[in-house]
Amino acid sequence: MPEQVPDQTSETTVHLNHTAVFAKDRRLSAEFLAAILGLRVGAPFGPFLPVDLGNGVTLDYYEKSDEPIQSQHYAFLVPDARFDSMIARLEAVGVTYFADPSHTEPGRINRLFGGRGAYFADPSGHNMEIMTRPYARP
Repeated sequence: MPEQVPDQTSETTVHLNHTAVFAKDRRLSAEFLAAILGLRVGAPFGPFLPVDLGNGVTLDYYEKSDEPIQSQHYAFLVPDARFDSMIARLEAVGVTYFADPSHTEPGRINRLFGGRGAYFADPSGHNMEIMTRPYARP
């Protein structure tokens, strides 16, 4: 039986603190996502360039310019009142967004679970998603 680790927070749930996001160009990718989401890029932390999502979680961009980047999926729950401005920023920089994760419905959004959502690729090929309602899970 594994040893129980004492709770180091006053909460009983586990929270994601940060994750590394591999990028061909960490600055380009971090600034791209921050611009689309209306956030800021933080100061470098060692080899990482963080984008603070504002809820205690950072995406820490790590440059791997000499290796192929394996595409990952990152989904962001965003306020409905900010969704249209994010779509407008994608359009302003010429990035196509899609209603589906396979990117077969360009220039459209989805309306899953009573919200709105869209998918788009970042400069390193990651499949980013913005959505205004979390997915209903059983």
